[in-house]
Amino acid sequence: MLPATSLFVIFVRTIIIMQEITFYASQLLGEFNVQYQYIRNVLTLLSEGASIPFIARYRKEMTGTMNEEVIAALQKRFQQLLQLDKRREAILESIREQEKLTPELQQLVESVKTMQELEDIYLPYKPKRRTKAIIAREKGLEPLADLIFSQKVGNLSSHIAAFISPSKGVDNPDEALAGARDIIAERIAENMDARTKLRGLFQRTAGISSKLVKGKESEAGTYHQYFDWKEPLAHMPSHRLLAVLRAENEGLLKVNVEVDDEKAIDLLEKQFVRSNGESAGHIRLAAADSWKRLLSPSLENEIRAMYKEKADEVAIRVFTENLRQLLMAPPLGQKRVLAVDPGFRTGCKIVILDQHGSLLHNETIYPHPPEHQVKQSVQKLKTLVNSYQVDVIAIGNGTAGRETEDLVRGIQFDRDLIALMVNESGASVYSASKVARDEFPDYDITVRGAVSIGRRLMDPLAELVKIDPKSIGVGQYQHDVDQKALQESLVFTVESCVNAVGVELNTASEQLLSYVSGIGSQLASNIIAFRQSNKGFRNRGELLKVPRLGEKAFEQCAGFLRIRGGENPLDASAVHPESYHIVNQIAKKTSKDLHALIGQKDIRQFVNPSDYLSEKTGMETINDILNELEKPGRDPRQQFEMFEFSKDVRNINDLKPGMELNGIVTNITAFGAFVDIGVHQDGLVHVSQMADRFIRDPNQVVKLNQKVRVQVVAIDIDRNRISLTMKLGKLT
Repeated sequence: MLPATSLFVIFVRTIIIMQEITFYASQLLGEFNVQYQYIRNVLTLLSEGASIPFIARYRKEMTGTMNEEVIAALQKRFQQLLQLDKRREAILESIREQEKLTPELQQLVESVKTMQELEDIYLPYKPKRRTKAIIAREKGLEPLADLIFSQKVGNLSSHIAAFISPSKGVDNPDEALAGARDIIAERIAENMDARTKLRGLFQRTAGISSKLVKGKESEAGTYHQYFDWKEPLAHMPSHRLLAVLRAENEGLLKVNVEVDDEKAIDLLEKQFVRSNGESAGHIRLAAADSWKRLLSPSLENEIRAMYKEKADEVAIRVFTENLRQLLMAPPLGQKRVLAVDPGFRTGCKIVILDQHGSLLHNETIYPHPPEHQVKQSVQKLKTLVNSYQVDVIAIGNGTAGRETEDLVRGIQFDRDLIALMVNESGASVYSASKVARDEFPDYDITVRGAVSIGRRLMDPLAELVKIDPKSIGVGQYQHDVDQKALQESLVFTVESCVNAVGVELNTASEQLLSYVSGIGSQLASNIIAFRQSNKGFRNRGELLKVPRLGEKAFEQCAGFLRIRGGENPLDASAVHPESYHIVNQIAKKTSKDLHALIGQKDIRQFVNPSDYLSEKTGMETINDILNELEKPGRDPRQQFEMFEFSKDVRNINDLKPGMELNGIVTNITAFGAFVDIGVHQDGLVHVSQMADRFIRDPNQVVKLNQKVRVQVVAIDIDRNRISLTMKLGKLT
């Protein structure tokens, strides 16, 4: 038992946390169309360590049935507010140390709502390197700058003499006036209202231009369309901006973001020039200098960063949506698979996997040039299919993939089976990874790659979680976006998919388990060790025997873990153990055996949900329980569908405009979708070619791995590009 002092400290900390949550929930209320108590409940659950999937699935009454996206948005905004307040305190402390903090300034700092406003206020007080203005102040010219800036003196000549001081480096009136203007220019540049107005000018009218860097013609061929390019920045699509900025980073293009200088200077003059005297002329000169030397470069960088951030958000959204679709692709299920990693010179690597994905056998055949061992290869495939009672043949879609598919489809096997092409993107990454080496220490990377191909057909989610999402090949400019934001988004997406499907506790890999709510890599390793030493889990309750897996982690993970064939049939469902007593009440009230109750498709005909409501359990939870009892452990992924490429087309040279072909969507970008038509080079369906109506987002029309029918528009063999359309029969 904890001592009284420790309990008191915990109590005080809890009170402080709840006060902070109440404060921030009030702030977020105006930004989200959600009731206050639901926002407060979500922030409380997050602060207690609950995961987003757990909150969305098992705390619906507390959140008003918020989905994961809304909860994640609340979490992100909450973190932003925390960061804003942390920065606010640091700024107040800095100004306080300078002994410049007035009550009015403190009130202003405490009232602003954005980081940008906060930094604008802090700019005049921010420690900086020696600027022209600082040097001018050291020469004693600030009073002269004040005099000019006030615009109340008609004749400056009589005042300037007092500031001439050769010992300070001011030899004549011109030098004195120049120094005063430097001080005024910096004041203008640090003025919050001026920066806000010019920021608006940039956002409304800025143009972005790019030009080829001299001598880089051959290296910059990919970016030829941007050699002399200009367009309004606000209208520039995210993918184009990222492409131009990438070329700039590679030293191939010179990129500028500009607004009309005259309009910018005019804005400054309207704000700061308040007379027609001699002082006004100096302020005009200072304003022009402030714009060109200080404000324009600063705001260009700021606007660039802002639009880059927006482009990153679009690219990351495209990437994560593609990843979600790939991870949630229909699984083939538990079948015996012969997987082939095709190749010409090095041969085709073959592995046999049992229905659980375990490696039973591997070898290599050489049916293609230069060996041409067709007869021996065919016989070997037939023997393996019969010996291991293979149900499915999975063929990688890389080099020699179509040729291997033709070979397999031409074989008369002694048993019914199907042959399927599998997207092998990322298989080589897995085969060379530590995960693969640990799992198959006695096999080389070619065998591991073939295993990955077979397993991703059986269960794409379970296999793809072993690969860094950035290596799967479904992103758009993934190396150009904010890597921290990308990683956070990808991890969130993988966690969301894994928990939506659920994980078989007794067969899941360590990588798959690590994405389950409340587990992580260390607990996943502990679960695997416990599973191996105890020959599996017999019930969910045994999770509490896993080292370092306590009550909180159990609460978070138990509902997402499945034990099929265990001691309690509910352990194979998504019913959380905290709700088992409700199912037992239903069984008792309906006089049905628990095993008979599970899978009862007409359960709602004899169960009244209202009978089981309580202070802790609401209607949403009851309905979820009944849905699970009707379809226990249901998989949200769609059913697997067969697919074949057109047999008459094998490479880009076989294509002709007007051809209609079968294809499968491999990548979706902001400007269209790439489609594999079986020629080792994906074709592009531009967003304008997806439908007869206007399409803003390709995801409105297609999904990753979707089977589509396309028509060839154009082929550029030299550049290895294929243009496709989904508007069949519309070519003229």
